[in-house]
Amino acid sequence: MSIFHKSPGWLDWHPWPEKPRLALPPGAVDAHCHVFGPAAEFPFAVERKYTPCDASKQQLFALRDHLGFSRNVIVQATCHGADNRAMVDACKASAGKARGVATVRRNVSDRELKELHLAGVRGVRFNFVKRLVDVTPQDELQEIAERIAELGWHVVVYFEAEDLPDLWHFFTRLPTPVVVDHMGRPDVSKPAHGPEFGLFLQLMQEHDNVWCKVSCPERLSLTGPQALHGERQAYQDVVPFARRVVEAFPTRVLWGTDWPHPNLKDHMPDDGLLVDFISQIAPTQALQQLLLVDNPIRLYWPEDA
Repeated sequence: MSIFHKSPGWLDWHPWPEKPRLALPPGAVDAHCHVFGPAAEFPFAVERKYTPCDASKQQLFALRDHLGFSRNVIVQATCHGADNRAMVDACKASAGKARGVATVRRNVSDRELKELHLAGVRGVRFNFVKRLVDVTPQDELQEIAERIAELGWHVVVYFEAEDLPDLWHFFTRLPTPVVVDHMGRPDVSKPAHGPEFGLFLQLMQEHDNVWCKVSCPERLSLTGPQALHGERQAYQDVVPFARRVVEAFPTRVLWGTDWPHPNLKDHMPDDGLLVDFISQIAPTQALQQLLLVDNPIRLYWPEDA
């Protein structure tokens, strides 16, 4: 059995998150989370850029219940490469309460895609963050997108804001819905009404197949999790960005915890505090219902919509 040692400086997920103060609407979906291993059962990929702690399906489901969510969308972690077994195992164990987003290569067979679909997979992820993966050629990704379109799946894309101009043409010719992780990682030291974030909003405005996860303030924030005047209002510098997206495109936004928060360097967030962040970016019950229930159900469980 292989022995894996966590990357130096690795931060494990928060062991005792608080209960959120925000009462989630019935049927709420955590639309972006992961499982890691356990490595003894599901080894990490040889080509991985980092080695995480174990984060099992049982721990994920316990967090789901603790926070008040009803369902999860489990996104394939880059530490597992294109070996989707840990994610698929979690989806199968969820009793229909989880859907998956896979990583696949050009040589994936039609039979394998069908098996992933039956397990609950409804999308594939294309990662363009070079420090996390070796970027796959766009012609291969285009071929994969065309194949999964026939299954009714979508593409999830992860990139950083500075790379959007170079990726624009590729994103806009994809034949599926396109879900952008973490608002395209804007630089929150720049204005939310500035040209860089404006380009991302233009992408959503001009292409109604583009969706956005208004998630991961802990990755984007420069001010961090400090409470404001004793209130649970952390990550304030991210709020204007996320709120602009939610209010402009209320039917094409999703939210997720990103548990167990891979590759964070300065702090590990309290997941209960992250849930309370939702009330700052979707301040009305109507917006929260769309963000947490109606939109993810429409994308991942259309049979229940």
